[in-house]
Amino acid sequence: AAAREKPAPLPLDADAGARFAALKAWRADVARAHNLPAYVVFHDATLAAIGAALDAALDNSDVDADWSLNDGILEIDCDDHGKLIVNRHVPNREIWVAARAGGFHFRAADGAWRDTRSGEELAAALTRLLQAQAGIEIDLASLPPPRE
Repeated sequence: AAAREKPAPLPLDADAGARFAALKAWRADVARAHNLPAYVVFHDATLAAIGAALDAALDNSDVDADWSLNDGILEIDCDDHGKLIVNRHVPNREIWVAARAGGFHFRAADGAWRDTRSGEELAAALTRLLQAQAGIEIDLASLPPPRE
C-alpha cells in the first residue's frame, strides 16, 4: 500500500507561529514528564474531558454508573447495562470505543475525532452510545479537539 502524503501545513503569521511553537513545547514537556510519546498528550486530555463530563452527567441523573481512567483506558461501568470502554490506541494514534453496539475507531481529522468508517464525531457517537446503552444524558460539547 502506498504511504499517505501529509497535507502541507497552513501558513501561520508570526503570532500564530509563536503560539504553535509554545503549544508544541508544552506538549513535549508534559510527554517527557509522563514518559509518553508527545502525540498521546491530547488523547489523554480527551479521555479526561469525557470523565469530567460523565461526572456532571451522573451528578444530575438517577443512573447508576461509575467510571475510572487508568493508563489511557476509560472504563464506564453502566451497572446492569454492561461496560463501555474508551481508550487510546497508540500504534494507530486513534481513540477506540467498545460498546454493546459495537467497536469504533476514531482518528484525528478536520479538527475532530472522527469515526474511521462513518465520519461521525466522537462526541456525537459517545452521546448516542451512552444514551442507548445506559440512559446517560451527557454533554460533550467541550470535548477538546485533537492535535497532531
